[in-house]
Amino acid sequence: MRLFFSAILLCLFISCEVKKEFETNSFSAHFENSNGSETATYHQTIDFYKEIAQEFSEINIKTIGDTDSGNPLHIVTFNKNGDFNFKKIAKTKTILLINNGIHPGESDGIDATMMLFRDLALGKIPTPQNTVIVTIPIYNIGGSLNRNSNTRVNQNGPKSYGFRGNTKNYDLNRDFIKTDTKNAETFSKIFHEVNPDIFIDNHVSNGADYQYTLTHLFTQHNKLGGDLGTYLHQDMMPMLENNLEKINWDITPYVNVYNDVPEKGFSQFIDHPRYSTGYTALWNSLGMMVETHMLKPYNKRVEATYNLMNEMIAIAEKDGKKIKTLRKNALSQHINWKYYPTAWAVDTTKSSIINFKGFQADTIISKVTGFKRLKYNRNMPFTKEVRYQNYFKAVDSIEIPSWYVIKKGYDNVMKRLNLNNIKYAKLKKDTLIHVDAYRILEYETQEKPYEGHYPHYNTKVSHSGREILFEKGDILVPTDQKGIRYILETLEPSAKDSFFNWNFFDTILQQKEGFSPYVFEDEAYKMLLKDDKLKSAFELEKLNDEAFASDWYAQLDWIFKRSPHYEASHLQYPVYRILKN
Repeated sequence: MRLFFSAILLCLFISCEVKKEFETNSFSAHFENSNGSETATYHQTIDFYKEIAQEFSEINIKTIGDTDSGNPLHIVTFNKNGDFNFKKIAKTKTILLINNGIHPGESDGIDATMMLFRDLALGKIPTPQNTVIVTIPIYNIGGSLNRNSNTRVNQNGPKSYGFRGNTKNYDLNRDFIKTDTKNAETFSKIFHEVNPDIFIDNHVSNGADYQYTLTHLFTQHNKLGGDLGTYLHQDMMPMLENNLEKINWDITPYVNVYNDVPEKGFSQFIDHPRYSTGYTALWNSLGMMVETHMLKPYNKRVEATYNLMNEMIAIAEKDGKKIKTLRKNALSQHINWKYYPTAWAVDTTKSSIINFKGFQADTIISKVTGFKRLKYNRNMPFTKEVRYQNYFKAVDSIEIPSWYVIKKGYDNVMKRLNLNNIKYAKLKKDTLIHVDAYRILEYETQEKPYEGHYPHYNTKVSHSGREILFEKGDILVPTDQKGIRYILETLEPSAKDSFFNWNFFDTILQQKEGFSPYVFEDEAYKMLLKDDKLKSAFELEKLNDEAFASDWYAQLDWIFKRSPHYEASHLQYPVYRILKN
């Protein structure tokens, strides 16, 4: 407290009374000044952190990168020792990263974290000795600057707030893998510099009505896997629930239902790498989203978020060494892997039972549509045992290669590998390599745009061993490195959030050369005469497929694609695999 010591020196020369500590209202947040009805603007938030960073040596604010809005992203760090070198800090302390305002209309975390940092500095709450807390004050700055009072139609306060889309109208919580925004690029820089052991992303949501103000959405423990996943599921989550219950803040898993009643049971939300906690899990950070219930009063939601973060700091203090050991061990766990899951589904053979605190719901006739509608009665609360399906199983997997070979020229891919510190080498000369080559067999594409893309799904590939002459400058990416999960999730085309599914390789889906039927007819006939196997297969295809048998162009195209004229690059995935011996 630099101001405190200055005051002492001043009192040596003039008569004055020095207070032993700052009053909380000397650093009051806008939320408090508005009696809990308003959230701070972007500029108010940054000014607040600059003010307390100037007064307290335990707090540092740093400009770290760009956003689509043209305003910079900041990180604010609280460390009792006043050391803000993350490589040094990570050797001895647990690091907790808190992300706020990814959806600026969900502003609870913005205000709660401001007060949390102030109270840590003032000693209003226990000062963590072995934990460093880092926050991104407002991640979606463009959305925060686009304030209104109408777009959160179901939300109970604050009076005004930011908009979900960023400056370019991206939902930033779908952008962590595809990285279309400057925000996501800067987040990658922040994340790898801070390297958090624990990650919290503060949100607000509702899919039903119930008694809880707080819900949690931890990264899916089976997907996280190993001892880290076990710790998250069996230790961290129950500990947080119990600690909050002791201070009268009940919490339940995120209620993953839409326009239905929770007492029927619900499943855990699975966080693919497009989402914040899905992305951070790729690097073995223990992640969770806080989802306060938007129908609850704003002041209570902020208070609940504050208390949850404070309890997570207590868990970090208690289990910090254990968490860091688990993360360190996880860095080498892939050595024993042969296969990697690329698709997940709810494991219906396992589930948990939770004592859920809800409200009685009735189905009544809508006065608007005349159809049946759902209506909750808050005067009829209940506590019921509810089935919660929080176990997932892998339903598809790939054999993990030793290396990937990426054909040069895909700068959009290399940019993202660089952002995530993926190690690779370039071939110094043309080299013949035996690889496992993928061809795209099937895929479906969303009909409507989604976050600036028309993503593919249900992607299936065929693969074959081939000798390919790669050129000088082609890229070799080893999988034996810290970012193995990121590599597999992005380069395996069948993975949910692969670069293929996000349209990075769509040029291979378009055939560039074709044929004129009246010219190719004669050559097709010669091919069938010369190749009995080809002719038999052709006749069998007509026999088994009525539509094919009645389509003369499809028949010529079928033969063309088995001729030497058909381009090898069509549907040929330009990322190859070198399998382990």
